[in-house]
Parts: sequence; structure tokens; C-alpha cells
Amino acid sequence: MRLSDPVYAYYTRRLRRQVRGGGELPRHIGLIMDGNRRWARQMGMAGPGVGHRYGAEHVDHVLSWCESLGIRHVTVYVCSTENLQRRDAAEVDFLMGLIERVVRDKLARPDARWQVHLAGTLDILPDSTAHALKEAVDATRHCATGAQVTLAIGYGGRQEVVDALRDLMTESAQAGLSLADLAESFGADDIARHLYTAGQPDPDLVIRTSGEQRMSNFLLWQSAYSELYFCDAYWPAFREIDFLRALRSYTERQRRHGR
Repeated sequence: MRLSDPVYAYYTRRLRRQVRGGGELPRHIGLIMDGNRRWARQMGMAGPGVGHRYGAEHVDHVLSWCESLGIRHVTVYVCSTENLQRRDAAEVDFLMGLIERVVRDKLARPDARWQVHLAGTLDILPDSTAHALKEAVDATRHCATGAQVTLAIGYGGRQEVVDALRDLMTESAQAGLSLADLAESFGADDIARHLYTAGQPDPDLVIRTSGEQRMSNFLLWQSAYSELYFCDAYWPAFREIDFLRALRSYTERQRRHGR
């Protein structure tokens, strides 16, 4: 459905009022940005790179929507380890260059309003991409707004848990504990301390675009009790009203946290 500008603006304002007047908003949102390539094909564009470009630049818009509503933690699924391993090499090279530019121009600015964190295995990224990401982390380390965005890139939820357990076992061995001691004493909080996202709240809401209804190895541990929202729009076409509808759905739910 296409809305004229005045109707769209009116409906957006109405949704904002509903969201602000509804229940408690999520502290932390996870975003699975799916559908860049399909959107490019649907729009008759020459190749998937155009979809990736629009999708990457769209992150800045969505962060501004979050900021306007006081949502201060966002985790963005940029690309998985499978994306890097299975996609055409030319497409991956283009995507990495695009990430470097967007991170440098949009997130690592002197007036940055979001502190950047990383989740994933930087070792599998091109050196220039890893360097750009680390520079963004350093440049935003002292961001005073309190807003934090985590870029999940070269990321896999299962590998994250494996790495957390490996780090936990290494830490225990250095402390002189045996495997038997560790097996008897460790719990969920010990694993959480070693996740890529340690120190951040678990996502209250995970939004996936493109109509697909699966998690695709995203924040498997952290999203155990998250609310899930699946949107039919492809990521580059994900509008503010789509975002607000997801939040409205969230505020209308009764969260049980496994109870």
C-alpha cells in the first residue's frame, strides 16, 4: 500500500502517539536486515550491490527513529559468517567496502550519537574492514548520549556460544580450576559474561524484515525470551510506520519471560 505524503505523515504521527501512550517500550532492539538483494531485483536494479547500498545507508534512518523514542540499545545483524563464506566474492568485496564507508561516514563522526560495539569474528573480515570497525569503536568510546549500537558482522550465534565456553574454560584453567570444578560450579551467568555482547541487556524485541520467519543464527542465547516481529517489507523499504507498528505490537503483548 502506497500512501500520499500528507496521509503518510498523519498516520506516522498517529502511530507515534499510540506507541508513546502504550505500554513500556523495548530497551534493546535486535534488527535482522533481510531482503536487500530481493528488493533490488523487485525494483529492476542492475545488481544486488544497489540493494546493499540502500540497505546499509538505511541503518542511519532507523537509528534516528530509535533515538527519537529513547531506545538506547540496538543490535544490527550486518552479515553472518555464512554470508561471507557462501556469497559471490565480488558481492562480498562490494559489501565490505560499503560497510567501511557507512561506518566511517555515519557512525564514527566527531558528533557521533551512538557508541559502537562489535559482535562477531573480525579475523575472517578483510583487514581494511576490520580496521574501519575498530576505528569506529575507538572514535565513539566516549560518546555521551548513552546510546549503544552493536554491529553483528562475521557473526554466528552458535559460534558465539562456543567461543564463550572456550573463554570460560580458559579463564577457569588460569584460575587453577579443574574441568570437574568448572562443571560443578558454572551457570548461565558465567556463559553470558563471555558472550560478544557481555554487559549489554538482552534484546526485548527482535525485528526481521522481508517476510522470512526465522532467526538465522542471530543472538540465539540472548533472544531466549525476546518478542519476535516479522515484517513483510524488504529492509531498504522498511518505513517508519513499519517500525512503529512493530513497537505497537510489542507494547500490546504480555511478556512472560518463560513463566
